Amino acid sequence: MSNTCSLCGTALTSMDTLLGENKLSDGGVICNKCLDKISYINQEVLYNLHQFNLDDIHKVIQNKKTEESSPAIRQENLPMTKEEEPQNISKEVYKRRKQKIKSELEKLNANLSVFTKGEVKELPYLISEDEKILAITDAQFVNTLAAGILLATSKRMISISKAMFGAAKINDYPNETIKSVSFLTDQRSPIIKLHLDERLVEFECFMDKEDAEAFYGIIRPIYNNPVQQSQEQASPVNVVTNTVANSIFSLDILEQLEKLGKLRESGILTDTEFTEQKRKLLEQLK
Repeated sequence: MSNTCSLCGTALTSMDTLLGENKLSDGGVICNKCLDKISYINQEVLYNLHQFNLDDIHKVIQNKKTEESSPAIRQENLPMTKEEEPQNISKEVYKRRKQKIKSELEKLNANLSVFTKGEVKELPYLISEDEKILAITDAQFVNTLAAGILLATSKRMISISKAMFGAAKINDYPNETIKSVSFLTDQRSPIIKLHLDERLVEFECFMDKEDAEAFYGIIRPIYNNPVQQSQEQASPVNVVTNTVANSIFSLDILEQLEKLGKLRESGILTDTEFTEQKRKLLEQLK
C-alpha cells in the first residue's frame, strides 16, 4: 500500500489508513482531507469508496468544475418544509446565505459528522440573512437510519434528515409551538425531546453524546420555564444526581484517555494526534 495520498500526494497518517477504510478499488488510498472534499461533491463516494478508482475520483472533480463554469441558474427550488409552500431563491442569495451560515458554524465550533454534508447544503435554502443559528448537532428521529441534524435559531428549531438517494426531510418547529425541551442521558445515544403543543418529538444523538449535551445546554434556557429551572436546580435530589453524573462523566474521560494511550503505543495514533485528542478530552473536565 502506498504511503502517500493518491490524489494530493501528501503523506498518509495512521488515521487515514486505519482499517483500510480510505482504500480505492484500484489499490490507491486517499487521505481524510481529500475524502472529505470529494464526499462533499458526491456523497456516494463516502458510502461506497471501495467501488471508485482514481480515474472515477478525477471525473467527480471534473464534473463539479464543469457544473460551476456553466451558466448560472437564476432560480433554485427550496425543499418543501412541513406545512410550508415551496419557495425560490437565486443562486446569488444561496451563496450569500451559505457564507453567512459557514461563518456562524465556525463561531459555534460546530462538530458535525461527515455524514451530514447533504443536510448542511440545505441550510441556505431555509435560513434567511436575519435568522441566526444558535446551536447545531447531529441528531435523527428515533428508530430511523437516515443521518440528520437538529439546529436552533433565533426563531425556531429545524430538523433535517437525508437518506443517501432521497430528498431531504425537513421539519420546522417555531418557538411559539415548543412548550419545553428535555434530555434523556444515555452512554450510547442520548435523546433530545421537544415537547410541542400536541405531541412529543424525540431525536437520537448517536454520533457525539458530549456535543448533544452541549447543544441541550444552549436550548434549555431558551425553551424551559426559568422558574421551573430554578426549582429543579435547588432540589437536593437534583444536586445529588448532578454530582453522581459528573463523577461518571469524569471516569468516562479517564477511560478514553487510557484508550488513547494504548492506541499510541500500538502505533495507530502518532504523538501529535495523541496530544491533540488528549487536550480535547482534558478540556471537557474543566
